[in-house]
Amino acid sequence: MSSPESPAPHDLGAPDPHLYAVSRRSSALLTALFVAIVLSAGISFIPLPYVVLQPGPITNTLGQLDGKPIIAIKGATAYPAKGALDFTTVRVIGGPGVRVNAFDLAVAALRDDQEVFKREEIYPEASTQEEIQQENAAEMVDSQEVASAIALRELGHVVPERVIVSQVPEGSPAKGVLEAGDEFVSIAGTPTTDAVAVQTAVRAQKAGSSVTIVVKRKGADKSLSVPTRDNKGSTIIGVLLGRDYTLPVDVTIAAGGVGGPSAGTMFTLAVYDVLTPGDLTAGKRIAGTGTMEPDESVGPIGGIRQKLHGARDGGADYFLAPADNCSEVVGHIPDGLTVVKIGSFDDALGAVKAIAAGKADTLPTCTVD
Repeated sequence: MSSPESPAPHDLGAPDPHLYAVSRRSSALLTALFVAIVLSAGISFIPLPYVVLQPGPITNTLGQLDGKPIIAIKGATAYPAKGALDFTTVRVIGGPGVRVNAFDLAVAALRDDQEVFKREEIYPEASTQEEIQQENAAEMVDSQEVASAIALRELGHVVPERVIVSQVPEGSPAKGVLEAGDEFVSIAGTPTTDAVAVQTAVRAQKAGSSVTIVVKRKGADKSLSVPTRDNKGSTIIGVLLGRDYTLPVDVTIAAGGVGGPSAGTMFTLAVYDVLTPGDLTAGKRIAGTGTMEPDESVGPIGGIRQKLHGARDGGADYFLAPADNCSEVVGHIPDGLTVVKIGSFDDALGAVKAIAAGKADTLPTCTVD
């Protein structure tokens, strides 16, 4: 028995069959959505054999790092320089020891400043993180040596050059035969006066054979039989080449933990600027990239799209781009950034001078063929 205020039993009623059916369907949909989210989250953390390139920070070669000048000179007058000659970098997500996932790839696909590559397109197969770091460090040191030598030669100094073994990676056919620091004297009887001569002489050999290489080790000539192997149709001995220059001026370049050879052009410009009176940039902020080769040509690099965006994000107004990268530049220039095409150190130096003089509009740019 209930009081008058109590609801009648029928007010509780039986569930409406229609509403009940909707409730069950909603539950099923929610369950399916939950499962999809869980599966997507799981997939997003599965490592995939790709790498993602993203814009990295830029560094003014005319500035300081940890309170010390990036370009330090002894044995000659160093002149203060205003403006900026920025070298650009790329942040690589993935590679040896670090794998990307589906979420990383999805984000990269939506952004113009990021690119996805298969892992083997960026890193050699079976390479380790330590090997990559060692190779990048060796390339950075070599690029700094070349930059200093070319800048000093441009200023009239005589700079003798020796080609040496910079590194013998694990798995190299020359491992246990050649050593870091060996100076090339000849290959198969051909004198090796520069890096091009070394590469040409090695490529002339039959892959899989051994070649006689004379090196100078600890002051004495040593004749060695060095195995070769094929690498994508070219004969190699599997060593990293370095250049040992006798510089008449002591030049030190501190780039921090950045590796690789692509800052060579900007280093060369910076050393030249510091060793010459006046302000090469006239206070302008100029970024750029490109290897600097011993013949003073500017070589192509990877990650040009990321470097363009990194330069603009870092405040640069102008960008020096290797001519051989122009096909990757067109259509990917951030708003507000003026890109200048360069193919040599003379091109780069002339471009900086023109920009400083307010004549950037007269310089060559990357165009579609």
